[in-house]
Amino acid sequence: MSVDIIRDWDAHLAHEKRRSEHTRRAYIATAERFCAFLSYHRGGAVDAPMLQSLTPNDLRAYLADRRAEGLGNASAARELSALRGFLRFVGGSNASVPQLRGPRVKKGLPRPVAPDEALGLAHDVEANAREGWVGARDFALLLLLYGAGLRIGEALSLTGAALPLGETLGVTGKRNKTRIVPILPAVAAAVARYAEACPWPIGKETALFLGARGGPLAPGVIRASVRTARRALGLPERTTPHALRHSFATHLLAGGADLRSLQELLGHASLASTQVYTAVDAAHLLDIYRHAHPRA
Repeated sequence: MSVDIIRDWDAHLAHEKRRSEHTRRAYIATAERFCAFLSYHRGGAVDAPMLQSLTPNDLRAYLADRRAEGLGNASAARELSALRGFLRFVGGSNASVPQLRGPRVKKGLPRPVAPDEALGLAHDVEANAREGWVGARDFALLLLLYGAGLRIGEALSLTGAALPLGETLGVTGKRNKTRIVPILPAVAAAVARYAEACPWPIGKETALFLGARGGPLAPGVIRASVRTARRALGLPERTTPHALRHSFATHLLAGGADLRSLQELLGHASLASTQVYTAVDAAHLLDIYRHAHPRA
Protein backbone atom coordinates (compact mmCIF):
# COMPACT_ATOMS: atom_id res chain seq x y z
CA MET A 1 0.00 0.00 0.00
CA SER A 2 2.84 2.41 0.89
CA VAL A 3 4.31 1.82 -2.58
CA ASP A 4 1.13 3.17 -4.21
CA ILE A 5 1.03 6.18 -1.88
CA ILE A 6 4.66 7.05 -2.58
CA ARG A 7 4.13 6.67 -6.33
CA ASP A 8 1.13 9.03 -6.17
CA TRP A 9 3.14 11.52 -4.12
CA ASP A 10 5.92 11.44 -6.69
CA ALA A 11 3.40 12.28 -9.42
CA HIS A 12 2.01 15.08 -7.23
CA LEU A 13 5.49 16.53 -6.72
CA ALA A 14 6.23 16.37 -10.45
CA HIS A 15 3.01 17.70 -11.92
CA GLU A 16 1.41 19.90 -9.28
CA LYS A 17 4.35 21.09 -7.20
CA ARG A 18 6.71 21.09 -10.20
CA ARG A 19 9.65 19.97 -8.10
CA SER A 20 12.94 19.15 -9.84
CA GLU A 21 13.96 15.55 -10.45
CA HIS A 22 16.74 15.92 -7.87
CA THR A 23 14.32 17.15 -5.20
CA ARG A 24 11.81 14.42 -6.01
CA ARG A 25 14.44 11.70 -5.69
CA ALA A 26 15.45 13.01 -2.26
CA TYR A 27 11.84 13.31 -1.05
CA ILE A 28 10.86 9.87 -2.32
CA ALA A 29 13.92 8.28 -0.71
CA THR A 30 12.94 9.89 2.60
CA ALA A 31 9.35 8.62 2.32
CA GLU A 32 10.57 5.11 1.52
CA ARG A 33 12.92 5.09 4.52
CA PHE A 34 10.15 6.41 6.76
CA CYS A 35 7.65 3.75 5.65
CA ALA A 36 10.24 1.01 6.11
CA PHE A 37 10.89 2.31 9.63
CA LEU A 38 7.17 2.39 10.46
CA SER A 39 6.69 -1.20 9.33
CA TYR A 40 8.74 -2.44 12.28
CA HIS A 41 8.20 0.51 14.64
CA ARG A 42 4.41 0.35 14.51
CA GLY A 43 3.95 -3.10 13.00
CA GLY A 44 1.45 -4.02 10.31
CA ALA A 45 0.86 -2.57 6.87
CA VAL A 46 1.84 1.01 6.23
CA ASP A 47 -1.26 2.52 4.67
CA ALA A 48 -3.11 5.83 4.66
CA PRO A 49 -4.99 5.23 7.97
CA MET A 50 -1.72 4.43 9.76
CA LEU A 51 0.03 7.48 8.32
CA GLN A 52 -2.88 9.67 9.39
CA SER A 53 -2.69 8.34 12.95
CA LEU A 54 0.97 9.18 13.58
CA THR A 55 2.04 11.23 16.59
CA PRO A 56 5.04 13.49 17.24
CA ASN A 57 6.61 10.55 19.09
CA ASP A 58 6.61 8.51 15.86
CA LEU A 59 8.46 11.25 14.02
CA ARG A 60 10.81 11.69 16.98
CA ALA A 61 11.57 7.95 16.97
CA TYR A 62 12.30 8.02 13.23
CA LEU A 63 14.70 10.95 13.56
CA ALA A 64 16.43 9.26 16.49
CA ASP A 65 16.87 6.17 14.35
CA ARG A 66 18.34 8.27 11.54
CA ARG A 67 20.57 10.15 13.98
CA ALA A 68 21.99 6.81 15.11
CA GLU A 69 23.04 6.31 11.49
CA GLY A 70 24.99 9.57 11.58
CA LEU A 71 22.45 12.02 10.15
CA GLY A 72 23.42 15.64 10.86
CA ASN A 73 21.21 18.55 11.91
CA ALA A 74 20.80 20.05 8.44
CA SER A 75 19.91 16.70 6.87
CA ALA A 76 17.53 15.86 9.72
CA ALA A 77 15.75 19.19 9.22
CA ARG A 78 15.41 18.51 5.48
CA GLU A 79 14.00 15.02 6.11
CA LEU A 80 11.49 16.36 8.62
CA SER A 81 10.36 18.99 6.12
CA ALA A 82 9.93 16.33 3.43
CA LEU A 83 7.93 14.12 5.79
CA ARG A 84 5.57 16.95 6.70
CA GLY A 85 4.84 17.44 3.02
CA PHE A 86 4.33 13.72 2.55
CA LEU A 87 1.92 13.44 5.48
CA ARG A 88 -0.02 16.52 4.33
CA PHE A 89 -0.42 14.88 0.93
CA VAL A 90 -1.63 11.61 2.47
CA GLY A 91 -4.13 13.35 4.76
CA GLY A 92 -5.52 15.70 2.13
CA SER A 93 -6.76 19.23 2.74
CA ASN A 94 -7.87 18.42 6.29
CA ALA A 95 -4.64 16.70 7.26
CA SER A 96 -3.45 17.06 10.83
CA VAL A 97 0.32 16.68 10.64
CA PRO A 98 2.16 15.86 13.88
CA GLN A 99 3.97 18.96 15.11
CA LEU A 100 7.63 18.46 15.97
CA ARG A 101 10.24 21.18 16.20
CA GLY A 102 13.15 20.48 13.88
CA PRO A 103 16.79 20.55 14.98
CA ARG A 104 18.57 23.88 15.10
CA VAL A 105 20.55 24.49 11.95
CA LYS A 106 23.19 27.18 11.87
CA LYS A 107 22.81 28.97 8.57
CA GLY A 108 26.18 28.86 6.84
CA LEU A 109 27.36 31.40 4.33
CA PRO A 110 28.27 30.46 0.76
CA ARG A 111 32.03 30.22 0.31
CA PRO A 112 33.16 32.00 -2.85
CA VAL A 113 36.46 31.31 -4.57
CA ALA A 114 38.68 34.04 -6.02
CA PRO A 115 38.45 34.79 -9.77
CA ASP A 116 41.94 33.45 -10.44
CA GLU A 117 41.10 30.27 -8.51
CA ALA A 118 37.91 29.77 -10.53
CA LEU A 119 39.75 30.12 -13.84
CA GLY A 120 42.70 28.08 -12.62
CA LEU A 121 40.34 25.30 -11.64
CA ALA A 122 38.68 25.29 -15.09
CA HIS A 123 42.03 25.25 -16.86
CA ASP A 124 43.36 22.41 -14.71
CA VAL A 125 40.23 20.31 -15.29
CA GLU A 126 40.67 20.84 -19.03
CA ALA A 127 44.38 20.04 -19.02
CA ASN A 128 43.93 16.76 -17.17
CA ALA A 129 40.99 15.41 -19.19
CA ARG A 130 41.60 12.07 -20.88
CA GLU A 131 40.52 13.45 -24.27
CA GLY A 132 40.75 16.91 -25.76
CA TRP A 133 37.04 17.28 -26.42
CA VAL A 134 36.22 16.19 -22.85
CA GLY A 135 38.53 18.90 -21.54
CA ALA A 136 36.87 21.48 -23.80
CA ARG A 137 33.46 20.33 -22.53
CA ASP A 138 34.37 20.58 -18.86
CA PHE A 139 36.06 23.96 -19.34
CA ALA A 140 32.97 25.34 -21.10
CA LEU A 141 30.64 23.96 -18.42
CA LEU A 142 32.64 25.44 -15.53
CA LEU A 143 32.80 28.81 -17.27
CA LEU A 144 29.00 28.76 -17.58
CA LEU A 145 28.69 28.20 -13.83
CA TYR A 146 31.10 30.99 -12.94
CA GLY A 147 30.42 33.37 -15.82
CA ALA A 148 26.61 33.16 -15.81
CA GLY A 149 25.80 31.92 -12.29
CA LEU A 150 24.06 28.74 -13.44
CA ARG A 151 23.33 25.83 -11.16
CA ILE A 152 24.98 22.66 -12.44
CA GLY A 153 21.56 21.10 -13.07
CA GLU A 154 20.54 24.13 -15.13
CA ALA A 155 23.66 23.91 -17.28
CA LEU A 156 23.22 20.19 -17.84
CA SER A 157 19.57 20.67 -18.83
CA LEU A 158 20.53 22.93 -21.76
CA THR A 159 19.94 21.47 -25.20
CA GLY A 160 21.59 21.99 -28.56
CA ALA A 161 18.88 24.55 -29.33
CA ALA A 162 20.94 27.04 -27.27
CA LEU A 163 23.69 26.99 -29.94
CA PRO A 164 25.22 29.23 -30.97
CA LEU A 165 25.24 31.21 -27.74
CA GLY A 166 24.45 34.88 -28.14
CA GLU A 167 24.65 37.73 -25.66
CA THR A 168 21.91 36.23 -23.49
CA LEU A 169 20.62 32.76 -22.68
CA GLY A 170 17.22 31.54 -21.47
CA VAL A 171 17.66 29.22 -18.49
CA THR A 172 15.00 27.03 -16.86
CA GLY A 173 15.61 26.87 -13.12
CA LYS A 174 13.80 25.55 -10.07
CA ARG A 175 10.05 25.01 -10.40
CA ASN A 176 10.40 25.44 -14.17
CA LYS A 177 10.91 29.19 -13.84
CA THR A 178 12.71 30.72 -16.82
CA ARG A 179 15.14 33.61 -16.56
CA ILE A 180 17.47 35.39 -18.97
CA VAL A 181 21.18 35.57 -18.14
CA PRO A 182 23.90 37.53 -19.96
CA ILE A 183 26.64 35.49 -21.64
CA LEU A 184 30.21 36.78 -21.70
CA PRO A 185 32.09 36.45 -25.01
CA ALA A 186 34.66 34.17 -23.34
CA VAL A 187 31.88 31.82 -22.20
CA ALA A 188 30.26 31.75 -25.65
CA ALA A 189 33.64 31.04 -27.25
CA ALA A 190 34.35 28.17 -24.85
CA VAL A 191 30.97 26.55 -25.55
CA ALA A 192 31.46 26.95 -29.31
CA ARG A 193 34.90 25.35 -29.09
CA TYR A 194 33.45 22.39 -27.19
CA ALA A 195 30.57 21.97 -29.65
CA GLU A 196 33.00 21.91 -32.56
CA ALA A 197 35.27 19.36 -30.88
CA CYS A 198 32.50 17.05 -29.63
CA PRO A 199 32.55 13.76 -31.58
CA TRP A 200 28.83 13.18 -30.96
CA PRO A 201 26.06 15.03 -32.79
CA ILE A 202 24.43 17.73 -30.65
CA GLY A 203 20.81 17.93 -31.75
CA LYS A 204 18.32 20.68 -31.06
CA GLU A 205 16.36 18.41 -28.72
CA THR A 206 19.28 16.57 -27.11
CA ALA A 207 21.57 17.59 -24.27
CA LEU A 208 24.18 20.22 -25.01
CA PHE A 209 26.75 18.64 -22.70
CA LEU A 210 27.35 15.01 -23.59
CA GLY A 211 29.12 12.19 -21.82
CA ALA A 212 31.85 9.93 -23.16
CA ARG A 213 29.31 7.62 -24.83
CA GLY A 214 27.16 10.33 -26.33
CA GLY A 215 24.43 10.43 -23.67
CA PRO A 216 23.64 13.35 -21.35
CA LEU A 217 26.53 14.23 -19.06
CA ALA A 218 26.01 13.16 -15.43
CA PRO A 219 26.73 15.80 -12.75
CA GLY A 220 28.88 13.31 -10.82
CA VAL A 221 31.40 13.29 -13.67
CA ILE A 222 32.12 17.01 -13.48
CA ARG A 223 32.12 16.95 -9.68
CA ALA A 224 34.79 14.23 -9.73
CA SER A 225 36.93 16.23 -12.17
CA VAL A 226 36.68 19.33 -9.97
CA ARG A 227 37.55 17.28 -6.88
CA THR A 228 40.74 16.01 -8.54
CA ALA A 229 41.71 19.46 -9.79
CA ARG A 230 41.18 21.27 -6.50
CA ARG A 231 43.44 18.77 -4.72
CA ALA A 232 46.14 19.22 -7.34
CA LEU A 233 45.91 23.02 -6.99
CA GLY A 234 45.73 22.93 -3.19
CA LEU A 235 42.32 24.60 -3.13
CA PRO A 236 39.98 24.10 -0.15
CA GLU A 237 37.29 21.43 -0.06
CA ARG A 238 34.65 24.14 -0.45
CA THR A 239 35.78 24.61 -4.07
CA THR A 240 32.95 22.73 -5.78
CA PRO A 241 30.98 23.37 -8.99
CA HIS A 242 28.24 25.02 -6.92
CA ALA A 243 30.82 27.30 -5.27
CA LEU A 244 31.41 28.84 -8.71
CA ARG A 245 27.78 30.05 -8.71
CA HIS A 246 28.30 31.56 -5.26
CA SER A 247 31.45 33.25 -6.55
CA PHE A 248 29.52 34.70 -9.49
CA ALA A 249 27.01 36.27 -7.09
CA THR A 250 29.56 37.53 -4.57
CA HIS A 251 31.81 39.10 -7.17
CA LEU A 252 28.89 40.86 -8.88
CA LEU A 253 27.72 42.25 -5.55
CA ALA A 254 31.23 43.45 -4.73
CA GLY A 255 31.33 45.11 -8.15
CA GLY A 256 28.24 47.17 -7.44
CA ALA A 257 25.31 44.99 -8.58
CA ASP A 258 22.07 45.67 -6.69
CA LEU A 259 20.21 42.91 -4.89
CA ARG A 260 17.14 42.96 -7.13
CA SER A 261 19.22 42.50 -10.27
CA LEU A 262 21.22 39.76 -8.59
CA GLN A 263 17.99 38.04 -7.57
CA GLU A 264 16.89 37.96 -11.21
CA LEU A 265 20.25 36.68 -12.44
CA LEU A 266 20.34 33.88 -9.87
CA GLY A 267 16.70 32.89 -10.30
CA HIS A 268 15.87 33.19 -6.60
CA ALA A 269 12.17 33.13 -5.76
CA SER A 270 12.60 35.59 -2.89
CA LEU A 271 14.96 38.43 -2.13
CA ALA A 272 15.75 36.80 1.22
CA SER A 273 17.66 34.05 -0.60
CA THR A 274 19.81 36.67 -2.32
CA GLN A 275 20.45 38.80 0.76
CA VAL A 276 22.77 36.15 2.16
CA TYR A 277 25.38 37.44 -0.29
CA THR A 278 25.51 40.78 1.52
CA ALA A 279 26.82 38.84 4.52
CA VAL A 280 29.32 37.06 2.29
CA ASP A 281 30.63 40.36 0.97
CA ALA A 282 30.83 41.80 4.49
CA ALA A 283 32.72 38.72 5.66
CA HIS A 284 35.19 39.19 2.79
CA LEU A 285 35.76 42.84 3.73
CA LEU A 286 36.33 41.87 7.36
CA ASP A 287 38.94 39.31 6.31
CA ILE A 288 40.77 42.01 4.33
CA TYR A 289 40.55 44.38 7.31
CA ARG A 290 41.92 41.85 9.78
CA HIS A 291 44.84 40.96 7.53
CA ALA A 292 45.69 44.49 6.40
CA HIS A 293 45.01 46.83 9.33
CA PRO A 294 48.08 47.28 11.56
CA ARG A 295 45.92 47.30 14.70
CA ALA A 296 43.60 44.43 13.71
